[in-house]
Order: sequence, then structure tokens, then C-alpha cells
Amino acid sequence: MPQLTIDEIMKLLPHRYPFLMVDRIVEMDIEAKRIVALKNVSMNEPYFQGHFPGLPVMPGVLQLEAMAQTGGVLLVTLLQAGDVIPYFMSIDKAKFRRVVKPGDQLLIETSITTLRPKLAKMKSVVRVGNDIASEAELMCMITYQQADD
Repeated sequence: MPQLTIDEIMKLLPHRYPFLMVDRIVEMDIEAKRIVALKNVSMNEPYFQGHFPGLPVMPGVLQLEAMAQTGGVLLVTLLQAGDVIPYFMSIDKAKFRRVVKPGDQLLIETSITTLRPKLAKMKSVVRVGNDIASEAELMCMITYQQADD
């Protein structure tokens, strides 16, 4: 089960600071189409200035983005194509069960449930310790980056 560092993740995803929401891949099982990523939530995250002053809370939409980026790493690795860019199509059954605060460490488990030539469906669960913080079903469109002439 391969693990990936932040440098290896950045070779697979186009995201960069302040929007890269995955710090490390701790497990990846290509045959099972399953991946587990880690996100360290730091008070230095820029969104904490406004969400919320004096009571910092990680926005749920950024937890969803962390789920999608985790799935993106798996998808790009599975398809073995460096030019793949997955784009969000839909989010279903999103639930937020626990507040995420600075100092928390997110463990993001994502599995691909459907894979077709132009789309992928995934289920994802975010945990902080033993608690489920959030979960959702995601669908993305699979596109291929065009080289500039």
C-alpha cells in the first residue's frame, strides 16, 4: 500500500497553497479503489481569519474539497495518466457531524464506487480520531488536459 508525500501529491494534483487540502497519503489500494489521506488543520489556514474570528471552524465545503482531492489522487494514479483532471459534477448525501478546529488531524477515506471513461463516483468519510466529522458521495467528470501548441 503506497504512501505519498506532499511533493508526490503535488505532481498528481494541480492544486496549490492555499487550496491544497491533502498533506499526505497514508494508504492506497489500487485494486480495491480505496485511498486514505491526512490533512493537518492548522491555525495558519487563511480561512480561519473570517470563519469565525474568535471561534475558528473549518468550513464544511473545504472538508468536501479535501474529500475530492483525495479521490483525485486515487483517480489519477488508477488511470495512470498525468494529464487527467477530475472536475466536480455533484455532491450527494453530505453530512457534517462534528466541528473541525485548528489542531485536528483529518483522516480522509475515499473509495471509488463507479468508474466509467468520463466519470467517477466516490464515497468519502472524514474522521477526527474515532469521530466521523463529515461524509459525502461525490461524482466527478474525467477530463484530459490539452497541451498548448
